[in-house]
Amino acid sequence: QVGQGQGRVLATVAGAAIGALVGSEIGRALDEQDRQRAYAAQYSALEQGRPGVPVAWQNPQSGKYGQVVPGPVYSVNQSTCREYTHTIYIDGRPEVLRGTACRQPDGTWRDVG
Repeated sequence: QVGQGQGRVLATVAGAAIGALVGSEIGRALDEQDRQRAYAAQYSALEQGRPGVPVAWQNPQSGKYGQVVPGPVYSVNQSTCREYTHTIYIDGRPEVLRGTACRQPDGTWRDVG
């Protein structure tokens, strides 16, 4: 396990979002609070979101916001997986990330493509 409470959530979410967000041009446009809010929304969408129902996030300080729309849950080699679409609005312009994440044996979500 990776800590407790909020620290665990952020560590878990980072596993899901790291492949698609960090290092991308979009990721560089976000500050730490933006990333934490985006990661928390992505974790919530992957872990308990209903397929097709957006999970929104917003940072009033930076003005950036977005939403994560999870797809249906399915299994691959006994792992729970979901596709997702994460739309992030930067200066009012939508930037769209699409990916697939699978829950790892330790409970974290990892971006797999």
